[in-house]
Amino acid sequence: MPVTYVIRFDILPNERERFMRLLNDVLDAMRHEPMFHQAALHADPENENRMMLYETWEDHQDVLNVQLQRPYREAWHTALPDLLAGPRDISIWKPLRSDHAG
Repeated sequence: MPVTYVIRFDILPNERERFMRLLNDVLDAMRHEPMFHQAALHADPENENRMMLYETWEDHQDVLNVQLQRPYREAWHTALPDLLAGPRDISIWKPLRSDHAG
């Protein structure tokens, strides 16, 4: 059953560029995973250092046991404590409906 993760970040202002570079590397790599559905990154219009990412995957256990262990995530996970003002806020959601234009 698909699962969506909503992750909020408070990025240290002087670390935004590094944060974006490392996250873009992860997003570019995970796009090719067979269990991946979609991801979207959003910035708070009032504070560019507050971001929200949502990712939808086919299976929660696969994310825990396989996806989080992928080598392309290592640099990202290692750097997070130095990039963020505090811990990530992560919540898990069950998709019910998805609409897209076109």
